[in-house]
Amino acid sequence: MSKILVAYFSAGGVTAELAKRLAEAAGADLHEIEPAEPYTDADLDWRNSRSRSTLEMQDKSSRPAVHGRVEHMADYNTVFVGFPIWWGIAPTIVNTFLESYDFSGKTVIPFATSGGSGIGETDRWLHGSCSTDTRWKPGKRLPETASVSELKNWIQTLDLR
Repeated sequence: MSKILVAYFSAGGVTAELAKRLAEAAGADLHEIEPAEPYTDADLDWRNSRSRSTLEMQDKSSRPAVHGRVEHMADYNTVFVGFPIWWGIAPTIVNTFLESYDFSGKTVIPFATSGGSGIGETDRWLHGSCSTDTRWKPGKRLPETASVSELKNWIQTLDLR
């Protein structure tokens, strides 16, 4: 039996709510990817070229520190990784999370929320943060209103054996 984790980063709460429903649908444990330095509203102002989030996303090597760790990560076979889309990809804090663990032999499934854009180059961008023997399922932008039933239907298409 596969042990599943839903890890997520949420700046405004939308991804958090979706992640909770996904964890319920998958019978998974839940872990919030929390920044060591919480984001303020000013940090998240994408219209400000000097805001923290803008500067992080302009520097692809940026790795914002995370607070806390997943206990017993080795016990999980499958990890869903959720986030809002920022500038067409996952926020760089997601790379920090992925680079903090050994995902060798694990299945990783990105999922995203977005006000309007697709998942973009996220899959390609995230793969470099894990070992080459990480098994990836294609990332998916999910509607923020997806029900537990809809999420169960999606999970069934993933062949998580």
